Amino acid sequence: KYVIGSHEGGLVTDMPSHDNLFLYYGDLSDFSSISRIITTIRPDEVYNLAAMSDVRVSFDIPEYTGDVSGLGALRVIEAVRQAGVPAKIYQASTSELYGKVLEVPQTETTPFNPRSPYAIAKQYAYWMSKSYRDGYGMFITNGILFNHESPRRGPNFVTRKITRGAAAIALGGDRKIYLGNLDAKRDWGYAPEYVEAMWRMLQLEKPDDYVLATGETHTIREFLEEAFRHIGKRWEDHVEIKQELFRPSEVDILMGDASKAKRDLGWEPQTTFKDLVKLLLDADIELAKQNGSGQS
Repeated sequence: KYVIGSHEGGLVTDMPSHDNLFLYYGDLSDFSSISRIITTIRPDEVYNLAAMSDVRVSFDIPEYTGDVSGLGALRVIEAVRQAGVPAKIYQASTSELYGKVLEVPQTETTPFNPRSPYAIAKQYAYWMSKSYRDGYGMFITNGILFNHESPRRGPNFVTRKITRGAAAIALGGDRKIYLGNLDAKRDWGYAPEYVEAMWRMLQLEKPDDYVLATGETHTIREFLEEAFRHIGKRWEDHVEIKQELFRPSEVDILMGDASKAKRDLGWEPQTTFKDLVKLLLDADIELAKQNGSGQS
């Protein structure tokens, strides 16, 4: 039995959608709903993937971000503790913890230096997870995941902005893509591979914290170049830089070292950067066709 937190700010809705899948309504800002779900289900594993996860927006709503992404994680952990459920807990951590990085690449021992309300809230969740693990003997693991993408990524994230825009342009649409800092460097991997590693973390005998990353870094400009190369267009003709899309405090480079995950979990990323961009772009081209050429 599992509880999987998803969605920004909540757990889910309360209607069965499959014989073996039931969705329960709850909200990370409401301890009573989380406690009710944990007490009712008594899960074997809990995956807390819920957060206010838009880094740029976190500067605009810092209090809400702290409540959901920081205190929300504590509410999940405390609900499990109070219910006396021996569940294993996966807490979704983030490479944004490293912020203005103090070393490259980043590992599990690299000091945190967060640069956004989102990252600071996630640091609170990270340390509370470790505190409950050490203080109460609970099985809680932090997955420090670097950027992981899929066709289900939200349209407000830079990768989907690029691939949705490029897909519309490829199908004849006259579309501008509005972006901020093109020089930020990120370590991009394929989300389904990272989810498998999350599961592997909870199959261990003892909890620990793990970086998941590809070990490569690419700029947003490189992502643009690769996407537009596939559609035979010049990105410079379709991209406009907006100052309001820059973060107040930028994170310049993120690149992870997943050696520990390889050793303990037998996990390595399989999808290359170029294959990832093509995969995302192909999915958005197909979606654009379904929605009407150039109109996605």
